Amino acid sequence: MNWQAISFDWNQVRAFLATAEEGSFSGAARVLKTTQPTIGRQIGALEEALGVTLVERSVRGLTLTEAGRDLIDHMRSMGEAATLISMVADGKSQDVTGEVTVTGTDLLSAAILPGVLKPLRQMAPGIRVRILASSEMQNLTQREADIAIRHVRPDQPDLIARHLGDFRANLYAATDYLDRASRPRTPRDVAALDFVGNADPERLMAPLHNMGVPVRAESFVMSSESGVVAWELVKAGYGVSMQPETLGEAEPGIEKVLPDFPSLEFPIWLVTHRELQTSRRIRIVFDLLARGLTDVAKRRGVGD
Repeated sequence: MNWQAISFDWNQVRAFLATAEEGSFSGAARVLKTTQPTIGRQIGALEEALGVTLVERSVRGLTLTEAGRDLIDHMRSMGEAATLISMVADGKSQDVTGEVTVTGTDLLSAAILPGVLKPLRQMAPGIRVRILASSEMQNLTQREADIAIRHVRPDQPDLIARHLGDFRANLYAATDYLDRASRPRTPRDVAALDFVGNADPERLMAPLHNMGVPVRAESFVMSSESGVVAWELVKAGYGVSMQPETLGEAEPGIEKVLPDFPSLEFPIWLVTHRELQTSRRIRIVFDLLARGLTDVAKRRGVGD
């Protein structure tokens, strides 16, 4: 540990995090139960300690600078760690009870969430999690769910959204299918194979065309609105499908159709409502999901 490099105060980091989350000094002052000038002074002191400008002030409000955007995820990790330290120290995580509803695509819910949420049973055994496996955009503001995992950033101003990273997917097929159909050598060759599609197979055609695979609508011989079903169809040898790399690389009998084919990347957003600021059970689950899904994104991606 390089102790000499730590020249800032945690309260300064907390002020910056609250300002980034709330979008203003006044919003940060409200949630931290302090004053606007105090928030401004703390952020100024943090900028001086780090030697960078973190926020820009204008008539339109506050925006993060490039340095602020580069540092925000690291500071959020500090915030999550500080929350866990406080809860472990006073035992409150053991006392938190109630239900938290998490929604995500069925494939992500089945393949990723069980592992990501596993530490919760020891961390806060009183919290019950209901997983709503759906590709529909559940309405967080109407409390159809407490936390949503999405591939697009919501535009509702009363929601809190955190970008966790970019997930990756690629074209996979069963080894026995490729043995029967003959392995393609070029992206154009891939278009001659059978395809397995998800909810809207034709949505995949444009990006594949841009990547040199002139697939046609009639190439999708099987499709399903369920990502889990589509994945099982791929494993059963029905054809090629765009699937998450975290599954395709780990599944026996499944291989990448073209070893050097570029991955499709798409963002992963963790979204919740403003109750995150006051509900300990939602905060605990949100922070756990943020850490776990970020780790998955750093390794490989998970898609629809």
